[in-house]
Amino acid sequence: EVQLVESGGGLAQAGGSLRLSCAASGVTFDDYALGWFRQAPGKEREGVSCISSAGRTYYADSVKGRFTISSDNAKNTVYLQMNSLKPEDTAVYFCAADTSLGRLRVGGGNYWGQGTQVTVSS
Repeated sequence: EVQLVESGGGLAQAGGSLRLSCAASGVTFDDYALGWFRQAPGKEREGVSCISSAGRTYYADSVKGRFTISSDNAKNTVYLQMNSLKPEDTAVYFCAADTSLGRLRVGGGNYWGQGTQVTVSS
């Protein structure tokens, strides 16, 4: 059974930082792409960042230069380091996994976590 559990969300001030973690079980990072998505109130879910099984990374334009995705294969955990946070980064952040990077990048991941709330105050 695949399980993704996010942690690390919370309240931050604009300009601050948070690091999200996604602990994965039932998946092998060599075979899966992992990604972070977010959904703000009243808005559609959007892709934030993905990392392929080979370690190639992808970012939404809105977070380039501020967010960094990484993975620790030994811990089966993927991270999202978020710096220079802005109020518009406020959302529930979800971790997702799929064997297809292409499917994941368009939001069609097979497996999803429950999400963690990130709130950025101005």
